[in-house]
Amino acid sequence: MRLILSLLLLVTATYSAPNIVVVLVDDWGWSNNGIHKGDDSSQASLETHTPNIDKLYEEGIELDRHYTYKICSPSRSSLQSGRHPDHVNPLNTGVIVNNPDDPISGFQGIPRNMTGIAEKLKGQGYKTHMVGKWDAGMATPDHTPMGRGYDSFYGYFQHANGYWNKEGHIESTGDVDLCMNMFTDLFMENATYRGGVLESGELDDSCSGSNEEDPACYEEHLFKTKTLDVINNHDVSSPLFHFHAFHLIHTPLEVPNSYLEKVDAMIAPFEFDDAARRNYSAMVYYMDEVVGEIVDALKAKDMWDNTVLALMADNGGPLYLPGSGNNHPLKGGKYSDWEGGVRTNAVLSGGYIPEGSRGGKYDGLVSIADWYGMFAELAGASIDDPKAETANKWLDDNDLPTLPPPDAVSGMFDSITSLSKENLHPILPLSDQAIIKYPYKLVTGISPYSNWTGELFPNCTTVTDEDLVPWHNDSKLFEFHINWDNDDEVLFMHLWGEDCGDSGCLFNIEEDPNETNNLAGDGSDHDETAAELRGLLEEHRQTLFMPDRGVEDVKACEHSVSIGGYYGPWVDVEDYYTGPFRELTLKQKLLSKAYEEFLEIVSHPRVEEEVFAIVQKIYPFVMRPYLVNSFDYCLPEEEKEGGKAMVE
Repeated sequence: MRLILSLLLLVTATYSAPNIVVVLVDDWGWSNNGIHKGDDSSQASLETHTPNIDKLYEEGIELDRHYTYKICSPSRSSLQSGRHPDHVNPLNTGVIVNNPDDPISGFQGIPRNMTGIAEKLKGQGYKTHMVGKWDAGMATPDHTPMGRGYDSFYGYFQHANGYWNKEGHIESTGDVDLCMNMFTDLFMENATYRGGVLESGELDDSCSGSNEEDPACYEEHLFKTKTLDVINNHDVSSPLFHFHAFHLIHTPLEVPNSYLEKVDAMIAPFEFDDAARRNYSAMVYYMDEVVGEIVDALKAKDMWDNTVLALMADNGGPLYLPGSGNNHPLKGGKYSDWEGGVRTNAVLSGGYIPEGSRGGKYDGLVSIADWYGMFAELAGASIDDPKAETANKWLDDNDLPTLPPPDAVSGMFDSITSLSKENLHPILPLSDQAIIKYPYKLVTGISPYSNWTGELFPNCTTVTDEDLVPWHNDSKLFEFHINWDNDDEVLFMHLWGEDCGDSGCLFNIEEDPNETNNLAGDGSDHDETAAELRGLLEEHRQTLFMPDRGVEDVKACEHSVSIGGYYGPWVDVEDYYTGPFRELTLKQKLLSKAYEEFLEIVSHPRVEEEVFAIVQKIYPFVMRPYLVNSFDYCLPEEEKEGGKAMVE
């Protein structure tokens, strides 16, 4: 009898670690969250409806100063690897780049030999699953979620795809690529199958015009269904680690008609004066309902009381059209180091949170890299990464950049749940241009989207052309990056640019969270503070992880054709795919043939020079007027001409 009791106690001890559920929201604006919208009856307040998320805050702990990177792929790589974005993947590189001379870091996303958080937890007995947006690499099987330690994956690899057709296009990614943008980006990995999703009902976009409550072919419906299946089928004898990464609320802003009708009724007697903002509002509503269903499923499975649920955004809301996020009253948005771009919504909730801390607010700095450390320590694992250390010996011997160690701090979960006043991040780098030594923040160089939006943004006449591409630096046409900088002053104005120079702009973000008062150069002690932060930023710059990730590899396109027209790994894949592979659609066959012919033509050096000239000079010149309208249509004509960039 004593032996049986001992065995029971051993089993209990082995699986006493909490379930961990992570919910990551894409491009979620600060004021597009119920707790930041205010509680009045204004239109701005009525347009944001997040009752399920509000309840997570009531029953959990608000992370008031949760910092991410200013764009999505670096943030996601940071969360999965435990490194600051600058120490893992600071660039929004395309998924098909490849440098054969560096088999560890010569790809987009997280380097091969960095240990992912799912791999850490799997080693501690967790069942690990992922649904949704990956955007942390796909070149080899080692780069996919399953290669990072997830038992299963259902989702997509690129920055975005179509919610209905699951294909990439310019509004989703900022890229115009004759090859990859014609393929389907919806993929599955599990114990028995690795390849593109084959179910026609999941790929079919025929329900896009449906008035059903929740059309079955809507991508977020598919993601929700898969996550609920994971929870409902989970064997509770093992702890669960589940990562649900929304596509919502990233472009393209596509949502079922029923949710547009819901938000129209929600704001009555007001009306939306902007189509993009209406779509965004409806997508927030949909996202919140999914969060509610995830919580309900955990409770129905009797898992909630032993669950830590972490919900956060990957960056601030985008202030360009058709992104249409809003970070009011914070300054700036996605693509900038201002608070609106990097200080994001986040809450730690679940039944595992101590009762005495529920409903509280944690004021200390939290980096998106810290989730790695929190989850590892909750599971009883260390934060360090021996696999990366081993790889560094080979990298060093071959004169290649070595892998930085994890930056996640130890003790963050205890600090948060005790509502400690101790700041575990005395210094927090945000990028190679910005750093915090609380309460001071230094921003250097040129920053786009350096404006403060009003409570409603965008806030004027309805946009009629919703297919305009966000104007940012990673746009490309075919294989060539587009240079929008033919006229720096015009570009600077229409990107709402601000130049803080090498000396930087200094803010006390405790007293001035909206960054309205630049303290640099005022002749006081602040000058010494600014100098100190410049020194700290320069020290951080010396640690940047910038391997040569290579160039776009045409083999990725050729391989996508061979596996039925899907995004997926194309390097070292001999035993990876299980098949079967579908036939290419007629459209894909025609486009892939045209792409092959295009490559043959441009491979001639003279022709390549001509194409490059078109992309660098003619295309930006022709497109600039349309792009200008996509950014500044809210500004009065005199402000456009004068260069003022403020939307009240």
